[in-house]
Amino acid sequence: MTNSIARHTKLLEQYPDNELARFSLGKAYFDTQQYAAAREHFALALARKPDWMVVQILIGKCELALGNREVARAALERARQLAIEQQHDGPLAEVEQLLGELQ
Repeated sequence: MTNSIARHTKLLEQYPDNELARFSLGKAYFDTQQYAAAREHFALALARKPDWMVVQILIGKCELALGNREVARAALERARQLAIEQQHDGPLAEVEQLLGELQ
């Protein structure tokens, strides 16, 4: 277990209902290419805050890394919808690129 994962695991244990702590642990897993664990934490964070666009994008990236292309496509389509609704041009461009690579 990396220091970052250990640190964020401790934070989540202290604040189990904090979606930012949950996200941070997911991101620590993502950064160490532990995509299944990352996806699990991102999904729990997204369940608490369904319009969290960045988490939705990261779920799509996890699914891509795990080889789940159709699930990734659905996650990224949702991320695109959120980026449009929230008027985030940078993330929208990133999602469009990822979706284009899935074609």
